[in-house]
Amino acid sequence: MGNVVAAALAFVGTHFLLSHPLRRPLVRAIGEKGFLGLYSLVAAVTLGWLALAYRAAPPAPPLWPVGDVLWAIGTVLMLAGAILFMGSLVRNPALPQAAAGSVPEAKGVFAITRHPMMWGFAIWGFVHILVFPDPSNIVLALSIMVLALLGAHLQDRKKEVLQPEFWREWERRTSYWPFAAVAAGRARVGKIGMHALAGGFVVWLAATWAHMPLAGWPAGIWRWIV
Repeated sequence: MGNVVAAALAFVGTHFLLSHPLRRPLVRAIGEKGFLGLYSLVAAVTLGWLALAYRAAPPAPPLWPVGDVLWAIGTVLMLAGAILFMGSLVRNPALPQAAAGSVPEAKGVFAITRHPMMWGFAIWGFVHILVFPDPSNIVLALSIMVLALLGAHLQDRKKEVLQPEFWREWERRTSYWPFAAVAAGRARVGKIGMHALAGGFVVWLAATWAHMPLAGWPAGIWRWIV
């Protein structure tokens, strides 16, 4: 467990250090391409360390019983997370290549939250803790959740500096917390695009099926149909 915790701290900590306080001086020193290369290398090494530590961790008794009710909740939540993730891939102002033009209306998954990708990852982490309460798995999933949700918050702060007019208006129209803008009357959840619904369903179906050959046990709806 100590190795898993150390690897998780290294993975999350180096990500935040390189993304925020160290980014500007490193870009000045080695250039944008050099920084991206360094960032990718550190991310790959620390993620590889975390994966190896997780695989080497001895199995432990689950911290709570997991039955069909928790699996059903987790299955539905994972579908929602997959839809949020797929919806975030189209017309997302937070993506690196997105151009800051006129501020769009909050539509589809962006009416739910302005960080649908990050909340998709956070849901993934929460569900994996819910249905597989192994201590090493909890550390792994928590690291993904912290990276996603704290990263989304810090991204807002960075965008407020880089794109002050655009991002502050985008923040006014949307919300960090899911459905907060809807509850406040600033956004309305209308049609969620077919790319999000269909893509999310396919990703959810394939990812839950993949647990059988990769992990050796069924997940999601496959628990009840195989």
